[in-house]
Amino acid sequence: MVFAALTVKMSLRKIPENMPKNKKLNNKAKKEVIIPIIVIALLFLAIGVGMEYFKSSLYTVMKVPSFELTDQNNKKITNKDMLGKVYLVEFFFSKCPTICPVMNTNMRAIEDEINNPNFGIISISIDPENDTPALLKEHARRIGVKSPNWHFLTGNRAYIGNLADQFNIYVGDEKDEGESLNHSGMIALVDEKGNIRCRYNRANMPILYYSGLNYEDAEGKIPKLTGKYHPDREALIKDIQKLLK
Repeated sequence: MVFAALTVKMSLRKIPENMPKNKKLNNKAKKEVIIPIIVIALLFLAIGVGMEYFKSSLYTVMKVPSFELTDQNNKKITNKDMLGKVYLVEFFFSKCPTICPVMNTNMRAIEDEINNPNFGIISISIDPENDTPALLKEHARRIGVKSPNWHFLTGNRAYIGNLADQFNIYVGDEKDEGESLNHSGMIALVDEKGNIRCRYNRANMPILYYSGLNYEDAEGKIPKLTGKYHPDREALIKDIQKLLK
């Protein structure tokens, strides 16, 4: 009996190589190999998607400054009235003979392309003594404004100069007769929550503001009133559409 028992124990230790393996152990081993591979693959995918999102997302510059001015219809318009809309902000004046007509043309092109009731434009005059609501209404008619959300605003010049400073968009000092009607051709893009937004440049740095000008070159390095290129206008159209989604 003792010999028989020893024989059985020894036979159990020597499992033939052609015996079928334990399926549960085999599946467990596969899982231990496959799961880390899947996790690593998902990690690389997430990194790739994250980088792509970073490149295509819009930077938040700051909250839009508070404002309250009168539009071409003698209606008070504030930043709170624009909540829920994606809109552009520019500083201009109706008698401007140089960059303002170019900016108006580019704004009109954007207005036509977007054609959305949740899109608007704020054009703030830096020459309020001339740009009364009645005159601004005629100006809007003359350039062919279609949207009820395009507001041409006027008010106190000191207030408007201070507002431009808060936007960080250049407007000449009202006390300097030769400088008071100088202004930048830059445009702020504001999202529906009242944040100023912008895209990143090729160096992954935020551009902060967009140009309303035309350019001699496709890259937008040489401004020219009669230029046939307007890269920032095209960029704005894409970014406005992105924010409206």
